[in-house]
Amino acid sequence: MSDLALLGGQPVRTKPFPQWPIVEESDVQAVAEVVRSGAWGRLGANQVHEFEKAFAAYQGAAYGLSVNSGGVALELALICLHLPRGAEVLVPAYTYMATATCILRAGLTPVFVDIHEDTYNIDPARLEAAITDQTAAILVVHFGGLSCDMDAVLSVAGKHNLRVVEDSAHAHGATWKNRGLGTIGDVGCFSFQASKNLNAGEGGMLLTNDAQIYTRAIEYHDLWAGGMLEREGQLGQGSMRSGATWDYPVAASSNRMPTYQAVLLHRQLERLEEQTELRAANGAYLDDLLDDLEGIQPRRQDDWVTRDSRHLYICRYDPDAFDGLPRETFIKALNAEGIPAAPGYGRALHRTGLFQDRNGELARFWNRNGGEPDIDYQSAPCPVTERLCAGETLWLSQNVFLDTPEGMTHIATAIEKIRASATDLRSSVE
Repeated sequence: MSDLALLGGQPVRTKPFPQWPIVEESDVQAVAEVVRSGAWGRLGANQVHEFEKAFAAYQGAAYGLSVNSGGVALELALICLHLPRGAEVLVPAYTYMATATCILRAGLTPVFVDIHEDTYNIDPARLEAAITDQTAAILVVHFGGLSCDMDAVLSVAGKHNLRVVEDSAHAHGATWKNRGLGTIGDVGCFSFQASKNLNAGEGGMLLTNDAQIYTRAIEYHDLWAGGMLEREGQLGQGSMRSGATWDYPVAASSNRMPTYQAVLLHRQLERLEEQTELRAANGAYLDDLLDDLEGIQPRRQDDWVTRDSRHLYICRYDPDAFDGLPRETFIKALNAEGIPAAPGYGRALHRTGLFQDRNGELARFWNRNGGEPDIDYQSAPCPVTERLCAGETLWLSQNVFLDTPEGMTHIATAIEKIRASATDLRSSVE
């Protein structure tokens, strides 16, 4: 008789992993002070700019601009690059929807590129084949907080005169060759959504070392405030301006971050380094524990990855090593043992409804060829992404890695326990 928890046995772990977010009384007090002040919006207050400077310095960028979501940061980044209307942007097929929809919303055309199975990041070896005379940029994703091969990406970009945007939504505190992610290409974008390693429920930030991109970003995100580098820390009056200064030469919008979010983020930033070091250490320890465990393959850590933020810990699952046990059953068994694993994305991004229906929503955002989509996403060749989505991917979220090394041992023990009883488990569900 199997002792698997799913079949009635005792679970490996009986206490929950650390919950997220972690809230301290000082966080509550900091937000309460903003509420009492009545200065809730960015205009007329300075806390948002103070957080921008602190986060930009933490990652190693010259400029930072807070916005109301990571998706808006990506869209704003692409708009600020002033790419030709309808130009193509290369993007990985394994990522969150916002990474592709921001391209459409910026008046550009997403072209999906397959990922490398060992890293889940865009495969630089496939970039050249995806480039056409309409390609203008590469949007890389440091997925889960693991750095892309930026040497290879920058080499291709330089060869073809392409701009590089880094989706660093998962990469707070992560580094490539000891440089903060989001500071290596032309512009980097972060998310502060509730699941992220640094979060305020919602929010985002754009980082850049280019003063022109920074100026444009300010103007586009704040209803054309203008002249910001001369008035650092003062975002202008935006829609509150009047008289002779009331003029709007571009189709800008208001995407400002409110004061209370910036204050909350600034408080959490003070804890981020310690938390990132803990996640990195626990992730490396789990890598070692799983190194010789057949059937579970953690992501490869290349030499350029000087710190993985471990927003997601990703493994490949081989059912053959578990007597053919389907991934879905394996995950149920792992959850029953007290390990909160998940399967990740259920399909490649270009297989979602938006990109499969050429006459639906896709056509509404298509900005070339008279508004008629001229790319057939149904036949896009991204076999690695599709295979990994179909039955091989396992995720563990970042809060798991705020636990102790004992928690990492629990994960490895649970996996070994399931493998030892895989035949009994498979028989029970057939």
